[in-house]
Amino acid sequence: QVQLVESGGGLVQAGGSLRLSCTASGRTFSSYAMGWFRQAPGKERESVARIGGIGGSKFYAESVKGRFTISRDDSKNTVYLQMNSLKPEDTAVYYCAADKGLLPTARPDYWGPGTQVTVSS
Repeated sequence: QVQLVESGGGLVQAGGSLRLSCTASGRTFSSYAMGWFRQAPGKERESVARIGGIGGSKFYAESVKGRFTISRDDSKNTVYLQMNSLKPEDTAVYYCAADKGLLPTARPDYWGPGTQVTVSS
């Protein structure tokens, strides 16, 4: 069983930046695909950024390309989401997710509890 814990959410003005972190338990973190999803009020959960295991490729939603960067530090069992040029429409609960395999899937196996990101205009 893998446990994920997010941190770094908060309130920021439009144009500002935040960095989310997600630390995972388990010994095989490097082989897991990791990702960030978000869910805004009244909307479905959507994939924001994904990164494959063992130096795998990165994937981004069109709405965040050029503004968000996903990265991982396998020595710390941690994945990051650097969010720049934030917009009010980025306001959502952000969830960390992990796939057991190297490649991201549509239904990750593990989820964190989520962290709120609020961008004021």
